[in-house]
Order: sequence, then C-alpha cells, then structure tokens
Amino acid sequence: MKAARLLVLLIALGAGGIAALLAGRGDKPAAPVQAKADTVDVLIAKTDIPLGQPLKPDDIEWQAWPATPAAGNFIRKQDRPDASQQLNGYVARASFVAGEPIREVKLVNPKGAGVMAAILPAGARAISTQISPETGAGGFILPNDRVDVIVTKKQQRKGGDEMESETVLRDVRVLAIDQMLEDKNGQKVVIGKTATLELSGSQAETLALAQRSGTISLALRSLADVGRNEQPVPEYGRGGINVVRFGISSPATVR
Repeated sequence: MKAARLLVLLIALGAGGIAALLAGRGDKPAAPVQAKADTVDVLIAKTDIPLGQPLKPDDIEWQAWPATPAAGNFIRKQDRPDASQQLNGYVARASFVAGEPIREVKLVNPKGAGVMAAILPAGARAISTQISPETGAGGFILPNDRVDVIVTKKQQRKGGDEMESETVLRDVRVLAIDQMLEDKNGQKVVIGKTATLELSGSQAETLALAQRSGTISLALRSLADVGRNEQPVPEYGRGGINVVRFGISSPATVR
C-alpha cells in the first residue's frame, strides 16, 4: 500500500514539473520575423563631386538601395549596367556629396561646349567683372554666393565733383572666382581678380554699361535673404532711390 502511494506521488510530481516547464516556455515572446526588404542597385557618388567636375568611373559606384518608388528617378543597374562608362566625362552642373544617388538632371554632356557653358542654366548668361579685395568683400565671396552689384562713378556738377553709387543688379549668383568653380580643400577665402556672374540677357547688358561707367563693387548677401521679396532695381542710368551721392564740396545726400 505504501509503495502504491509513493508511486502515485512520484507520478504527480513529475507531471507537475513537466507542466511548469511547458508553462515557462509559453511565456517567452516569439522571435520577431524580419521581412527582407527588396533592394535595387543604384549609381551613387563614391566621393564628393564638385560643380563643374567631369565624371570619372572611379568617382561613382553601385550601391543597394530600398526598392521604393523614389528609386525610379535614380540610375539603376538593372536598367543601365554600363552607366558608369556611359557617363564618363559628363560634367556635374550641381554638386554631389559622397553617397548621393546620381541623377542625370544634375549632369550635362560637355561635347561641343566648354565647362562654363555646360553648367549654365537655360537662358542664363555668364559675364565677368574685375574685382579686388576692396571691391569683392575682402575675398570672402565664394562661388554660389549671392551678391548685389554696385557701380561708383564721379559726376561733375555746379557745386563741385560728386561721387555717385548706384545698385544696378541685386541678388545675382557668383558662378566662379577667377577659374575656381567651387570651394576647394576647405579653403574659405579666395582673393581673386575676376568674378563671373550668372545673369539674364538684360542684366548682362546692364553690367556691361556699368563697367564702362565706373568702378564695380560686389556686396555679399546673407543666406537669410534667399527668396526674400524686394523692390526691383530701377533701370540703370535713370536714377532712383538706389542712388547715393557724396559731394566733395557739399554734404552727403540721398535721392
């Protein structure tokens, strides 16, 4: 009788242990199932590619990107496996940073045109003007900065000679300083003798006239002024609120 009871007790203890073990396993959360995202190989910039630099095969490489609708705007290996060779020599009309997908809208085929002509937007003109540290913001103007163009000239009047300054162009983009299209190697100051500006056809005529009239100065604009609405500059030569005169024999006046 005692042996039977002992056997039943052992069986009960074993069943309880097994039940506890199974209950403990059931409390553990199931391992998450990670869905494998679909990817596609797209052409990216292997290194920083500055404005105006011709593309070389070593500058670009294929990299796996998520196969999202946005990837359709990039150059995909499945569509153009020879793209790195096809784009060899194309000029960057805008900068690329390392890891950025290459888009053809930011490239231009330079065949039949120089680098500057290749990077100019449609309808734009490039025209250069002489500058110095005194007339070029002390060398702190760099390519892609925005500037105002001011002409200063001497006028003979009855009361004596007067120096007249007038803003002839406002908020124009600097394409290059001398032949440098973009800041190089962390350089922050460029003392150049020539600034090339991006202008419309009528603005190019205005600058050409101003260059013959007096000394040209470039006034560097703040980045905070980008997109700011301002009053248009009156046609050069007709005066207006932008003209400031300093009379040698009379006090300064503003017209």
